[in-house]
Amino acid sequence: MDGTINIEDIVKRKKGNRKTPAILVALLKRLLCIDYFNGFFKQGKTGIEFCTGAIEYMGNRLIMEGLENIPVGGRYTFVSNHPVGGVEGVALAGIIGTRFGNIRIPVNDFLLAVPGLRPISISVSKTGGQSRELPALINSAFDSENQILMFPAGLCSRLIDGKIQDLPWGKAFISQSVRTQRDVVPIHFYGENSRSFYIIAKICKMLRFKFNLAMAFLPRETYKNRGKTFKVVFGSPIPYTVFNKSKTPSEWAGWVREAVYKL
Repeated sequence: MDGTINIEDIVKRKKGNRKTPAILVALLKRLLCIDYFNGFFKQGKTGIEFCTGAIEYMGNRLIMEGLENIPVGGRYTFVSNHPVGGVEGVALAGIIGTRFGNIRIPVNDFLLAVPGLRPISISVSKTGGQSRELPALINSAFDSENQILMFPAGLCSRLIDGKIQDLPWGKAFISQSVRTQRDVVPIHFYGENSRSFYIIAKICKMLRFKFNLAMAFLPRETYKNRGKTFKVVFGSPIPYTVFNKSKTPSEWAGWVREAVYKL
């Protein structure tokens, strides 16, 4: 298999035997920039090689700071803000995997459709039987010798109070890091999407759409970000012992989020 994505097959699996209008398939292919991304997917790269290759294919340049301050040989939980929703995932997975060893990253159903990402992915689907397996999958990943990369906001950044910033961070990375004695490495990835993306996200929130329509526009935002330079700042590892009972896990997650934006 060459690792490409076939929109017709995906839509057919989702809709069963119901016929999908050809014009809808064509619109989806255009919205998701499938032809462009398939140009890379057909190379058949997987895992870390996929991630480093994707950044090269898109012509992105990464300016990194602080990476040298993280000892090689440790077992870490890397946590980052989520500004653009696509580039930072493959960029950080490539950087961390290349320098520190095998990596695992939680991804949603949308990204799990990309064959090249599956070897390093933990599916965080909220539907069906997989949702019952999720705690065990997360526990297994943290118990392993793999590095863990997480975007605790879950969704990519939004325009909040006039600034591009993450939604509140989830607490799972705190609880799991303490449980498995992993130091936490904060990362600030500098970048932003187009203004139109934030307008769409705001309208969806106002109209209370159940479906995250903004997520469907992320491939196009990734396409628009090709050729750009991104700055990535790695903070020093925070010992897991810091996360004591003086704060709740949620409060510690907020504390780390603030530390990320100070980098």
